[in-house]
Amino acid sequence: MPFMLYLDPNNLVRLNWGFDSLQGIITFKLAINTTGWVSIGLSPNGGMRGSDMVIGGFGPSGNYFADYYATGNSMPLLDTHQSYTLLSLSESEGQTVMTFQRSIQTCDNQDLQITAQPIKLIYAYGTTDDITYHGARRGTKEVNLLNYVPRTSLPTRNYLNVTVNNITIPAIKTYYHCKVMNFSNLNTKLHIYQIEPVIENYDIVHHMLLHRCPSFVTETYDKPCYMGDMGDFCFSVVAAWGVGGEVLTLPENAGIPIGGEGSSFYRLEIHYNNPNLEAGRKDSSGLRLYYTTQLRQHDVGILTAGLLGFANLEYSIPPKATQFRTYGVCNTTVLSQFINPMPDLQMFAVLLHTHLTGRKVRVGQYRNGKQIDFLGLDENYNFELQQVTSLGNVKTVKQGDDIVVECTYSTVNRTTVTKMGLATTDEMCLAFMFYYPAVNISMCISHPNTTQLTNTNYQMSDNEIARYESLLKTLPQAQLISDKDADFRLYQNGIVMDMMKTPNATCQRNSSNRRYTSWILDPVGMILFLVWIVMI
Repeated sequence: MPFMLYLDPNNLVRLNWGFDSLQGIITFKLAINTTGWVSIGLSPNGGMRGSDMVIGGFGPSGNYFADYYATGNSMPLLDTHQSYTLLSLSESEGQTVMTFQRSIQTCDNQDLQITAQPIKLIYAYGTTDDITYHGARRGTKEVNLLNYVPRTSLPTRNYLNVTVNNITIPAIKTYYHCKVMNFSNLNTKLHIYQIEPVIENYDIVHHMLLHRCPSFVTETYDKPCYMGDMGDFCFSVVAAWGVGGEVLTLPENAGIPIGGEGSSFYRLEIHYNNPNLEAGRKDSSGLRLYYTTQLRQHDVGILTAGLLGFANLEYSIPPKATQFRTYGVCNTTVLSQFINPMPDLQMFAVLLHTHLTGRKVRVGQYRNGKQIDFLGLDENYNFELQQVTSLGNVKTVKQGDDIVVECTYSTVNRTTVTKMGLATTDEMCLAFMFYYPAVNISMCISHPNTTQLTNTNYQMSDNEIARYESLLKTLPQAQLISDKDADFRLYQNGIVMDMMKTPNATCQRNSSNRRYTSWILDPVGMILFLVWIVMI
């Protein structure tokens, strides 16, 4: 099985897997350092409810193994159709190893389907074979099982630490801290190939962004963000991390440029979420940027797209909405005002971002007025689990293509409107798209022209909420484009095009008796896999 990763920070829970896409079979090997029961499952949101899982172990009477599904935070129920087949189970030297397989797409509504999109894996285990509450012996990790890109040998271990230094977090719910630094010693261009979060307080650090500043920013500072300083104009994203995210390793043919010509000033922005209003907390979090002097084939850029609040335009999400969709558009035709001709942009990864009420995020790609693909997709968005995910393959955006970012929110538990803004209790709808070759564009966002709206009473029925959502979608979109030197240009009359339904995978019953070889044991299949990795 060619893929492997540890699911826990202490390297006690290891998962190997491989799949045969032609025969539709995926095989897992779970190894956990325990002599009790072990479990792993697929979850819609990282929790128990709605999860599809297996539980097994090696007890006094031999091995046991079964397929379960969870209806809540309680003992899961035995699945009516056992979609998973046990291949082997052993226990030795304090470790339980369980190998099993299933169809990639089953026809069982008590199973979660495995697609080319990231999925949340959950695991748990006990110290005995009595299957009871696991306590702290549990965890979750988001993984793209069918488009996993394993880490390869890294060229060097040179790194640059970009962190704050023992700052005090005020006793307020939302706090943004900005540190503008001068990397004047980076005289030559380098390529960042890996970004590692350095988190001191996981419970309050929500997200971090490193921006390169325009040339007119010439002073350093270390204080609250957005206080009218010149550093507020640093918007060209160099690195990004969201809560729940892990180390990001870039493809071997691409690196994020840093240093060399242009501005040597960078701004680290950290969003702290302090809902308990704790006072006196100190923090020294930030990012560790691993770099190489051996430049790679492509410079990586990060394009920010979606919907952000505009100062003079109001956008309110009504309370008590089961679902409410917002849209941000980017018509790449207008990018020609900055770059002409614009090269094809090769998208390979994305970080999707909303706040507390976000439930789904989709990024559609359109050509000649018709949707041709998704550039990002999370049907079970989790505020506590945000990370850069691979698209699985490189997707080409051509000049003239439209990009639409759709976010779905649920405000059923809120009694007042939700504004677009920076606070954790506000909302935003963003996609940070990683691509190459880098161009001189940092942002392409939009906002509906709500000046055309009359005063609105936001206490609405379900039908009124649906009509209000539709009205906002049909309003002309004001598109704001910015290059890396903070040259902002506004374009009116953007249009939100309809987004296709998320494709449903075809299902099949468990075919565990069929042979599986291509991605697991077959040398020819392994060679094809390695060629595929090189191609992406």
